[in-house]
Amino acid sequence: MGLYKVGEIVMGTVTGIAEYGIFVSLCNYYSGLIHISEISYAFVKDIHDFVQIGEVIYAEVLDVDEKELHVKLSIKNIHYCVKNPTRVKNAIEETSLGFRTLAKYLPFWIDEGLKKSRKIINPIDK
Repeated sequence: MGLYKVGEIVMGTVTGIAEYGIFVSLCNYYSGLIHISEISYAFVKDIHDFVQIGEVIYAEVLDVDEKELHVKLSIKNIHYCVKNPTRVKNAIEETSLGFRTLAKYLPFWIDEGLKKSRKIINPIDK
C-alpha cells in the first residue's frame, strides 16, 4: 500500500518549471509533475503566472507510480496556494556534522575502492 492515494490533496514544494509543466517535491523521496493541461481550464500562456520555484502548494493526486516514486498531480480543481507556507521536509535532513563525516571516511573509502579495483584488474598478480 502506497503513501499517496488518487484523489487526495497533498502539499509539496515547486522545484522546477518547464514549458510543459511544474515539478513538485513531495515527502519521502516522491516527486510529482503537474502537466500544463492540469494547471487551469483556461489557456496557460506562462506557467510562472501560477507558481514560482520554491513555492509551497497543494495539489490533487491523479496517479501514483510506486515503483518510480512518481506522482501525477493537478491544481486546476483546487485552491492550490498555501497560506503561511512551511517547506515540506524531505526524508534526508542535514546534520550538525556537515561534511566532517565525509572528510573523516573519504580516505578510507578511497583506499578500499583502490584495493577492490586492483583485485579486479590484476587477479593473477597476487
